[in-house]
Amino acid sequence: MSFVSVTLVIILIIFYLMMKARKAQIQAEKANAAKSDFLFNMSHDIRTPMNALLGYSELMKRELTDPKLLDYQEKMEQSGNLLLSIINNVLDMAKIESGKMELDENYVQIRDIYHGVYKIFQAEAEKKGIHLEMEYEVQHEHVICDETKNREIFLNLISNAVKYTASGGAVTIRITELDCDRKDYVRIQTQLIDTGIGMSEEFLPSLFEAFARERNTTAAKVAGTGLGMPIIKKYVDMMGGTIKAESKLGEGSKFTVIMEYRIADKGYYEQVTDLSPDTEETDWISGKHVLLAEDNELNAEIAEFILEDMGLIVDRVEDGIQCVARMEQKPAGTYDLILMDIQMPNMDGYKATQTIRKLADEKKACIPIIAMTANAFEEDRKKALAKGMNGHIAKPVDAEKLKKTILSALR
Repeated sequence: MSFVSVTLVIILIIFYLMMKARKAQIQAEKANAAKSDFLFNMSHDIRTPMNALLGYSELMKRELTDPKLLDYQEKMEQSGNLLLSIINNVLDMAKIESGKMELDENYVQIRDIYHGVYKIFQAEAEKKGIHLEMEYEVQHEHVICDETKNREIFLNLISNAVKYTASGGAVTIRITELDCDRKDYVRIQTQLIDTGIGMSEEFLPSLFEAFARERNTTAAKVAGTGLGMPIIKKYVDMMGGTIKAESKLGEGSKFTVIMEYRIADKGYYEQVTDLSPDTEETDWISGKHVLLAEDNELNAEIAEFILEDMGLIVDRVEDGIQCVARMEQKPAGTYDLILMDIQMPNMDGYKATQTIRKLADEKKACIPIIAMTANAFEEDRKKALAKGMNGHIAKPVDAEKLKKTILSALR
């Protein structure tokens, strides 16, 4: 065989391998796209009924006076929140593995993250007879970071500490600022120390592996997926931090997280301070008119109750077409705000928002629009803002978060 023939054969083989690799890449991309679509739909389909379950549970609590029924309601609510947490963990892990998880960094006062999480577990710890203590020594509090993921890290760690510590035990949260070599960065160490059931030395190396649990739900009498720790580790790695676990069976555990955050310029928090709601925020939004675009009857009923409880006046439409038509028909100033579902029949929330933004009447076109939707991923929030919305609230709806988002949009 001549040199030319050999060269031609080699070229054909290389071309064949390249085509095969490209075909495999296309198949992988299609599989990832299908997985993302599945996660998107799964998240929406689960969150919609969960919003109804938790919403009606909250409404029922306001009407109950019988201590026994209140106890039942509280246990229903706890179970619902646990189920939502498990669902979130499964979806988050799937998103991480598919490479779709991204950082969303913005200004935050780091103290707010810790104090917010601490307050969540304060009542639970007190009820269990656990001494929950927080020690806080941080000079540079104003930072740029992914608030949601940082909050998730410490929520999981403190939740586990309280969950696995028996009555009479103690959980200590110790936050300390360390020396940092990077210019304009702050280095913060967070330690979670508990006197709980602890873990064996044999299990510690597999602690951050997906679905790994030293005790199953039956043996430990604590529900979970075994995904909390792997998700924490992924988040810490994404943000360039470190996490270390120390534990002894029967003696408790100690987790040490070290993160570096960029220090925020004064412009960030001076501006935020100016925009923060005042003490009369409830009076400030009372009487404002809201147009609610929501096709689901149950979710609409819950939303109307929450909004009317804030003192807002609510009109409801069932899809994007009706929403746009209402804005076209009513005089400018009729509504102060639109709360927009995303997945609706006839016209979705994105299209409705874009249509409203193009209305000839500038006052109508500039009305604040907030997405209130079961599309709860970070990319959903970014997409809502990119489509012209002023905010994003995920279902199940947190009334306090909704209130703050409404205040921010109206101001």
